[in-house]
Amino acid sequence: MSEPGGPDGEWRRMDGRTVLVSALVTAGVAGGAALPALFGLLGGIPLWQALGWVLAGAVLLVAVATGADYVRWRRTRYRVGPERAELHTGLLLVKRRSLARERIRSVDLTAGVLLRVLGLVRVRIGTGEQTGGGESTLELDAVSRAEAERLRTHLLARTAAPAADPSADGVLAALDPAWIRYAPVSFVAPLLGGAAAGAVLQVSEWFGAQAEVIHWIWGRFRDTPLVWMIVVLAGAAIVTGVVGALGLWTEMWWNYRLEREPGGTLHVRRGLLTARSTSIEERRLRGVDLVEPLGVRLIGAARLDAVATGLVKDGEDEHADRRTLLPAVPRALADEVAARVLREPVVPTAASPLTPHPPAARGRRLRWALTGALLPALVLALLGWWLTPVLVWIAAGWTAAAVPVSLLLALDAYRSLGHGIAGAYLLTRSGTVRRSTVALQRSGVIGWTVRQSVFQRRAGLITLTATTAAGAGAYDVRDAGEGEGLVFAAEAVPGVLEPFLRGGPG
Repeated sequence: MSEPGGPDGEWRRMDGRTVLVSALVTAGVAGGAALPALFGLLGGIPLWQALGWVLAGAVLLVAVATGADYVRWRRTRYRVGPERAELHTGLLLVKRRSLARERIRSVDLTAGVLLRVLGLVRVRIGTGEQTGGGESTLELDAVSRAEAERLRTHLLARTAAPAADPSADGVLAALDPAWIRYAPVSFVAPLLGGAAAGAVLQVSEWFGAQAEVIHWIWGRFRDTPLVWMIVVLAGAAIVTGVVGALGLWTEMWWNYRLEREPGGTLHVRRGLLTARSTSIEERRLRGVDLVEPLGVRLIGAARLDAVATGLVKDGEDEHADRRTLLPAVPRALADEVAARVLREPVVPTAASPLTPHPPAARGRRLRWALTGALLPALVLALLGWWLTPVLVWIAAGWTAAAVPVSLLLALDAYRSLGHGIAGAYLLTRSGTVRRSTVALQRSGVIGWTVRQSVFQRRAGLITLTATTAAGAGAYDVRDAGEGEGLVFAAEAVPGVLEPFLRGGPG
C-alpha cells in the first residue's frame, strides 16, 4: 500500500482484527450475563436444559454481533488524499464524511487493553470546530499501530514550519512516579469515596439486599455515639477515595511523556491500560494555563494546560481533557515545562508580579461568601421554627462551620486576583477552589468584552473578557479597577479600545 496521503489517495479498509475485537467484547458481555440468566432459568427447568439455553443464547448473540461488525468492516472505507481525508461507512444508508486537509488540527490515538494486545489503535482526526453530530471529526476504529502513527505524522506534518530552535526539540517532560503523591489531595478522592458508598447501596438494591446491608452496618455501630459513627464512615469513604484516586492517576498518567517533535508538534503520550496519544501543532498554541486546584496548591503543585486552537471538546470526547500537557507536579517544575513549551527563557506567569485588584473586589467576595454561608442556615432555621427544633441546631452548626471557611476562601479568592503584561503575553489569574493563571499571546486576542454590573459601577470595578479562538475562547480579568483595567486592555491589545478611551470617533 502507498503512504497515507500519497498522490493516489487510495481507499483502505480498517484492520480486519476489529471484527475479532467485536467478537471478544460480545463474548465477555454474554459471559457476564450468563450466570444471572442461568440462575433465573433453574427455577423451572433442569440444569442441563438451562445450560443449553444459556449457551445457545450466548452463541447466537456473539454470532449476530460479529456478523454485524463484519458487514460494517466490509462497508467502511477511508482515504487520505492531497486535498481531503474521507470516510465512507454504512450498508443501506451510506454516511460520507470529509475533512479538508488544511483544516485538520488534531490526530489523537487511543487504545484500550484489548486493542493494545492486538496491536490496534483508534484514530480520531479533528478540525477542532464546534459542530453538531461529529461533523468535525473522522474516527477510524481501528487500524494498526504503524498505520496510526503514519497517519498522525503525515497529517500534522503537512504545514509544520521549521523549528526556530531545533535544539529545543525532544523530551520536554517525562513521568516521575513521585508525582502520584498529588493524587490523594485532588477533588477526585472524595468524589470516588462517595461514589463507592453509593455503588455498594445500589448493587445491594439490585440483589434485594439493601436492607440487610444497612442493618449490618447499623449493627456494627449500635453502641457507638452518632458522631463517632459518622467519623468512622467518613474516614472509610476517604480511604476508599484515596485508593481510587491513586489507581485512577496510575491508569491515566503512567508512561507519560511530553515531547516536541521535529517540525513543531507537541506530542503527549500517557496511559497504563488505555494508551492515549494527543498531538498539538505548535503554530496553534496561543499560551498556557497553570491550574492549581485548592488541595494541590496547598502543597505547592500545579497542572499545565495548553491554550490552543483546534482542541474543542465535542460529542463523546466531552469528558476527555485533551488540553492537559502536564499532570499536577511541583510548581517550579510546572513553570519550567511551561517555559519550554512556549520557547521562553522564563515562563510569562513567573516573569513579573501581577497587578493586584482594588479592595472593593475583596468586599464583593466577602459579601458573596457570607450570603452563600448564611442563606442555607436561614432556610434551615425557618424550617426548624415550622417543623422541628432539630433543624435549628443544624442551622447553628452549619453557620459555625461554614462562615469561617467561606470567609477564608473569599480572602484567598481576592489574593488570587491579578493581571499584567509580560512581553508578548497578557496574564490573568483568578479562582480559589480552582485557581487559574493564564498566559495568553496578545496577538491571539481578537477582541475585548467589557462588563459592568450596577454593583460594580458603584464600586468602580469592571470585568474584562479577552476573546480568542483558542482554549476556552474567553478569559476574564475579574473586578479590575475601572480606569486601570481599561488602560491594561488598551496596552495589551493596541487599537481595540482606544476609540472608547478617547470618547469615540470624531
